[in-house]
Amino acid sequence: MTVQDIDRLAFVKEWEEWHRAKEEVLAGPHGFLAITGLHWLGPEPARFDDAPGVWSATGDGVVVELAEGEELTVNGTVVRGRYAFGAVPERESRYADWGEARLEVARRGGHDILRPRHPGNPLRTAFRHTPVYAPDPRWVVTGRFLPYDEPRPVTVGAAVEGLEHVYDSPGEVEFELGGARHRLTAFNGSGPGGLMVLFTDATSGVTTYAANRSLYIDAPGPDGTVTLDFNRAGNLPCAYTDLATCPLPPAENRLPVAVEAGERIPLERGGQP
Repeated sequence: MTVQDIDRLAFVKEWEEWHRAKEEVLAGPHGFLAITGLHWLGPEPARFDDAPGVWSATGDGVVVELAEGEELTVNGTVVRGRYAFGAVPERESRYADWGEARLEVARRGGHDILRPRHPGNPLRTAFRHTPVYAPDPRWVVTGRFLPYDEPRPVTVGAAVEGLEHVYDSPGEVEFELGGARHRLTAFNGSGPGGLMVLFTDATSGVTTYAANRSLYIDAPGPDGTVTLDFNRAGNLPCAYTDLATCPLPPAENRLPVAVEAGERIPLERGGQP
């Protein structure tokens, strides 16, 4: 076995661990596949089949009125009667447990929502795996982060028609792929200084999910160097369920090349194994 073989084995193993962890979150007992409803809350109190209580969005945030015999557990404390979740900041969530279910109270695109998550949801229990391209080191490219003088607000569409998201972009990522130079508008990633790009490419709607894929990038080096591993181009929750409010890529983030790497169209959307 050569050094190159050993390096490739390590590369594939790391990718498999990344993908396994991603699938575990998606298909966890209270992951996105467990969501049974996307309920838009307003001032008029409403009751839903997959959650207890009567829910409304007030000037002070989301409120639930629990009937006699109904209760929730919030942060380990049992609550009954009227409970106020308070104002939930944009893109954040708060949770309450109801038996085996978990209720998500969130704010997306300026709207308060309720998303119950039931472990027994058929979409979750029937889930097998996400089709993928075989990991290949040739899809790992070196690029450069081009920061703006100040973060710029960028408005993008959403998987839900009529909804918009606004993200602060710290700059752009530039790289070469397919014999051409490309730039993608970047957003803040999950770790300190990390980045995230939303994009589509020539495979979108053919072998990969049509609306979007995401790629997380480690913090740039001192000289702005970044590494883009397109093997880790992943599906967002909206690739599996219509009960997600995922953002769409900015118009400029549509690559003209075919990125035959990363996650493909889910089986739940007609993808091929």
